[in-house]
Amino acid sequence: MAGAVAGIPPDGMLLAVLADEDTITGFLLAGVGNVDLRKKRNYLVVDSKTPVRQIESSFKEFCARDDIAVILISQQVAGQIRNVIQQHNKPIPAVLEIPSKDCPYDPAQDTLLTRVKHIAGFN
Repeated sequence: MAGAVAGIPPDGMLLAVLADEDTITGFLLAGVGNVDLRKKRNYLVVDSKTPVRQIESSFKEFCARDDIAVILISQQVAGQIRNVIQQHNKPIPAVLEIPSKDCPYDPAQDTLLTRVKHIAGFN
């Protein structure tokens, strides 16, 4: 049996998802959903009525949790809190922008891809 890796909880780490209802449903069906003892979820369903403050608050909460390794955020939602995402500079949790059914992926808007291109000198 393999030993535990330093800094990683014995139960493993989670994905967090901020996206539209269909995207969240797909990830929940794939087994990504989690609700802890404090009733904290690792996902937020975002629709046209979701206030930007709530999206920002959830994103910051996911960043502060030590059981989350990756935050998946639909590019459409990321556009609403772009300034908050750009302030996130820690490697864990990694923030990955994903497409949604209504909005195709645009690499020019992806914060992580832009940083990688800058570091690699591809600007």
